Amino acid sequence: MSDIETLESEVLGAIAVADDLAVLDSIRVGELGKKGRVSGLMKTLGKMDPEERKVMGPKLNALKNKLNDAIDARKVELEDAELDARLASEKADLSLPAAPWKSGALHPVMQVFEEIEEIFGAMGFSVAEGPDIEDDFHNFTALNFPVGHPAREEHDTFFMVPDAEGERKVLRTHTSPVQVRTMMSKEPPIRVIIPGRVYRNDWDATHTPMFHQVEGLVIDKVTHMGHLKGCLTDFARAFFEVDEVETRFRPHFFPFTEPSAEMDVKCDRSGGNVKIGQGDDWLEILGSGMVHPNVLRNCGLDPNEYQGFAFGMGVDRLAMLKYGMPDLRPYFESDVRWLSHYGFKPWLLPSLSGGLS
Repeated sequence: MSDIETLESEVLGAIAVADDLAVLDSIRVGELGKKGRVSGLMKTLGKMDPEERKVMGPKLNALKNKLNDAIDARKVELEDAELDARLASEKADLSLPAAPWKSGALHPVMQVFEEIEEIFGAMGFSVAEGPDIEDDFHNFTALNFPVGHPAREEHDTFFMVPDAEGERKVLRTHTSPVQVRTMMSKEPPIRVIIPGRVYRNDWDATHTPMFHQVEGLVIDKVTHMGHLKGCLTDFARAFFEVDEVETRFRPHFFPFTEPSAEMDVKCDRSGGNVKIGQGDDWLEILGSGMVHPNVLRNCGLDPNEYQGFAFGMGVDRLAMLKYGMPDLRPYFESDVRWLSHYGFKPWLLPSLSGGLS
């Protein structure tokens, strides 16, 4: 017992005067490690007779626990002291002006992606993504594109070289295949938007071989055309940041929706720039419609039980409309002067409360 008391007093004294974490850890290893003195005493328990072990066992366990507690407490003290020293030596002068924004900008397309995601995120939509290289089923067949449809022709679509099985993959012509993948992998209710790159064989002031789309999909048992109109009208008002944007829905045809409609917004085209929410002209900004029953069947959903709506819009074109860019082609020319003019500060994230742009 005298050895235990002496050891306890000695080690507690060493712990109390330990002045850094390295010294403290060396004490821990030297006393409580596998070859430490306390561990050595614990090993002697096996050589004691049962009566002696009943007395010494609790004493040694109490010693071990007491030293462990003392080491942990001293460790907290040393860590706090180390943090205080760092805080005292690493002061920041918050009165200094912020460093100037020297270079780098967020591309307008990425800015508009974030704005759209913010708007629909507030409506309860989540983001879904899928591969850029698709097969015929997901890109065409499941979406009710008949054989011979122009979108299946090589002059409109980029096809890959046939693989070993003779199948030709395709660079997706829209983000709609992700709608198919979502309906086939998730149980309704579904409410997603799908941002991404798409590819078509076009090149002029308003078309490029690669461009960006956002599509939306809602599937449940009660959604109807009125919900579609309300959702997209609210989107237009939030995106263009105009409280009163008049919209109209014109009958149209898409293979994957029935009925289908294109959505127009009222605008003013005078003066060279399009002003949304003013004037007496109309401008088409997206396509939409109720999901076709054939598409629901192809995705394993019963059209007698489920229904919903879908919509799609060109992100590049929306960016042109909102931020006054007359030509699509500079988007992809890597001109730093153009980006410095039209780009956005990357840390200014859009929000509905603080302003999108």
